[in-house]
Order: sequence, then structure tokens, then C-alpha cells
Amino acid sequence: MLTQLGYAPNDALVKQLQRIEKNTVGYEKIQKHIMDLHDHLKVDGSFVALSNSEDCFKIKIEASSPEIAQEAHEKIQHFSDKFKVTLNKLDNKETYYIVGFHH
Repeated sequence: MLTQLGYAPNDALVKQLQRIEKNTVGYEKIQKHIMDLHDHLKVDGSFVALSNSEDCFKIKIEASSPEIAQEAHEKIQHFSDKFKVTLNKLDNKETYYIVGFHH
């Protein structure tokens, strides 16, 4: 998972990923979909990453234009709706936290 997200694995990152996996509700049900979202967002200049401040995955939108940013938001909303993933959007930032799977 770390290498697929572009990280060079080390002990600290492996431990952080383990904490995130435990902290993400229903992680095993959405793991593959998180990677698919990462791949879909890369074309927009956006990505999924490990959060530096919380034990969760974050989705960061770094689009080059408002139109591309809007497209990224739509992909994220589609991901959330289709795979029943709860997200928290940070106020005044182009960032979401992946909370987990909901029924």
C-alpha cells in the first residue's frame, strides 16, 4: 500500500499505516477502492496520502484550475457514494479525511 501511494516504506511509515488501518472503520472493505481513487485522482494532480496529523488517509486536491478541482471533488463524491465511505472535508482546505466504511 505504501509503495502504491508513492512512499518509500520504513519502520515509521509501516507503523503509521498499521495505525491508520486499525483506525479506519471497515478498512478491508475499502482498501482496494482507496487505491483506485488514488489512481483516478492522479490525472487531476490530486492524490491519497497518509495524514501527518491524524491516523487516517487524506485526500488532497492540488488541481491546476477550478474546473479540474471541481472534477476531483466529483470523483471523490462518487467514491464516497458508491463505496459507502464516510469522509470529513476540512474547513477552508482542499482536503478530505477518509473515516471509513458505513453500512
